[in-house]
Amino acid sequence: MLYKPEEVAVQLRISRTKVYALLRSGAIRSVKIDGCRRISATALVEYVAQLEGRAA
Repeated sequence: MLYKPEEVAVQLRISRTKVYALLRSGAIRSVKIDGCRRISATALVEYVAQLEGRAA
């Protein structure tokens, strides 16, 4: 249900640093749980859909 930034990096095949940059810019939504950043599956799907929309 919630992924660590490192797990998102593996799924998207990008670096962990790039994931954190996307989080900072607001491109990928996330939540914070006791100082730990987590990304929902829905936020990840929305980000990919947004990328696909730009490519079309």
